[in-house]
Amino acid sequence: MSVRPKGLFSPDRMGGGVDLRLSPEDFRLIRDLVERASGIHFTDDQVYLVERRLRDRVAALGLETFQQYWQFLRYDSRAAAELEEAVEALTLNETYFFREDYQLRSFQNEVLPEIARRERARRSLSIWSAGCSTGEEVYTIAMLVRETGLFEGWDVRIFGNDINRRVLQQARRGVYGRSAFRVTSDHYRRRYFDDHRDGAQVREEVRAWCSFAHLNLLDEERLPLLGRVDVIFCRNVLIYFDAIARHRLIERFYERLQPGGWLLLGHSESLLHLSTSFEIVHLREDLVYRRPLGGASS
Repeated sequence: MSVRPKGLFSPDRMGGGVDLRLSPEDFRLIRDLVERASGIHFTDDQVYLVERRLRDRVAALGLETFQQYWQFLRYDSRAAAELEEAVEALTLNETYFFREDYQLRSFQNEVLPEIARRERARRSLSIWSAGCSTGEEVYTIAMLVRETGLFEGWDVRIFGNDINRRVLQQARRGVYGRSAFRVTSDHYRRRYFDDHRDGAQVREEVRAWCSFAHLNLLDEERLPLLGRVDVIFCRNVLIYFDAIARHRLIERFYERLQPGGWLLLGHSESLLHLSTSFEIVHLREDLVYRRPLGGASS
C-alpha cells in the first residue's frame, strides 16, 4: 500500500553497486512469498520495482542471484526474519498530520458527537488506525478527539498498527520533522507539540492515549486481541491488496467494530464488490461506512 499518503512504494534504492537482475520466474516466486506473508500484491509490470528494492537485501546476505535469495526465504533458518526485512524494503511509510482534512472534519464534527451520545453510559472510546505508518494519523485522531471536549473523563484508546517495525519505532517516539506538518495549523502546533532537537514532539497528554504494535492485517489469530472498536481508519491501504485479501480484511473489520461502529477508507477506496454488510452514510463532506446497530455480534 510524489508523496503517496500511507502508500507503500518508496523512491528507488539501488543496492551498493550490486548488478542483479530479477527474472520473471524469480519475480513470481518472491512475489508470492511476500504476498502470502503480508497481503501486498505486485503486478507483473512491477518486476523492476521489486528488483531495485531487494538488491540491498541480496547483497547484505552475500548472495549472488535472486534465485539464491528465494531459496534463502524458503529454506534458511533465518527465513522468517529475512521475510520481514524484505517486506520493510518494499514498503514506504510517508504520511503527514491532518491528511485528507475534509474527512477528518466529518469525523470530528459528525462521527465523534454521535459516538459521544450513543456511548455516554459506557464512557469508552476505542479507535484503530490500521496501517498507521509513522504515527501521524494516530496522533491526529487523538488531537481531534481532545478538541471536541466531549470525552473528558472517558477511557480513550487510540491504537495504531503497521507491518513495518522501523516506522513503529518512530511512531512511539513521536518526533517529526518539517514535512510532517505541511498542512498543520499554528493552533495545533502550539497546543500539542513541544520543540525538539530533531523537530517537534507530540506532547505527553496526546501520546498517553495512543499505543502502537506490530501487526499483519491478515493475521486472523492476532486481530481479535484488539477487542471491539468504535472507529476504524484504514486509508489508502486496501489498494495494495488483491481482491481476496481485501475481502478477508473487510470481514475482519466488520467483526472488530462495535454495532454502529464506523469504517473510514481512503478517498480512492470503496466497499464496492467487497461487502454488503455495511451501511453507507453520507456525511456533509464525506461518504463513510457503518456497521448496522443490529449487526450480529462475533
